[in-house]
Amino acid sequence: MRDTYHEQLDDILAELERMTRTVSTAVRRSTAALLEADIRKAEEVIAADIQLDAAGEGVEEKVFELMARQSPVANELRMLVAALRMVADLERMGDLAAHVSKIARLRYPSPAIPDELHSVITEMGTVAGKMVDAAGDVIQTRDVEAAGKLEATDDQMDALRSNQFRLMMDDSWPHGVEVAVDIALLGRYYERISDHAVSMARRVVYLVTGELPVAVGGTAAGSGAGASTPNPNGN
Repeated sequence: MRDTYHEQLDDILAELERMTRTVSTAVRRSTAALLEADIRKAEEVIAADIQLDAAGEGVEEKVFELMARQSPVANELRMLVAALRMVADLERMGDLAAHVSKIARLRYPSPAIPDELHSVITEMGTVAGKMVDAAGDVIQTRDVEAAGKLEATDDQMDALRSNQFRLMMDDSWPHGVEVAVDIALLGRYYERISDHAVSMARRVVYLVTGELPVAVGGTAAGSGAGASTPNPNGN
């Protein structure tokens, strides 16, 4: 009976990893849809977000069922609590990838991004996708050291975001307000995807060690000002 219980716990982590791979694919496809003005890819990402939400609901149901039937303690309870929080992170990342695709759809058949800005968006999408992949690897391996390394990768995204603002605020910006708004939103979406990937990694540290790592600014992950905060345009 107890063996079955632990198999169910492992199944929950495996499902979280699968959801992470789905999000990774969505991030890459949404970036491609944006840069290639590919409406088919954009619609695929938007549809996949609905499926991701359904998968998240399935994980939540399993967690609540185990909590009700098995009375988990210690590391088992930590795992279930962390799983619930990671489901929320994954669902938000899926939403953000869908928001990227919706910008591509909104501007279709015209490209949303001018050619000279492709490199900026490409790099942001690449970094975000790698961070989601890394979060999935951390779930699979429960490697606390690898989880900590995601913080450094997040610094790369912050640097890209700063560079993006410098481009937009330059007096020579030639693309007008509409493109500036799209670029600002896209930067925010990719930045938040990266933030959620870091949040997931911190939850794995909590799962393994029983301690919440301190986020930038001295706030424990998942609480206070360091927690994931929705915004009107994309979580």
